[in-house]
Amino acid sequence: MPRGPANPKTPLPGRPVRGSKTGVAIMAALDLLGRRWSLQIVWELARQPVGFRELQRRCTGISPTVLNQRLTELREAQIIHTDGNGQNELGPLGTDLFQALKPLKSWARFWSQALEAPTREPSEAPPP
Repeated sequence: MPRGPANPKTPLPGRPVRGSKTGVAIMAALDLLGRRWSLQIVWELARQPVGFRELQRRCTGISPTVLNQRLTELREAQIIHTDGNGQNELGPLGTDLFQALKPLKSWARFWSQALEAPTREPSEAPPP
């Protein structure tokens, strides 16, 4: 599988990343997705493909420079791509990532409710 990107700073499996000198895949993913705005960009593109300006509008407060940098990293990681009309959209790996995040969203809801109701036991499993 090609490692592709010209930018050596893009976290990818097999490269040294924050927390892993060997670039274990999960550590590379956490480094990439832990960068400010990365997950919001994925979340926004899961709704629908959008161009640069619309994506910047949706990510309130992101600078054009940072947005461009995150889009470049996500493209190099093959999470997103840009179609022939200049629209950014999730690629197959991005769609899989979004599906993988759904249980975390469910857990976050459960966590929020648990914090609001201190009598509830944290060991109670979240609803399926």
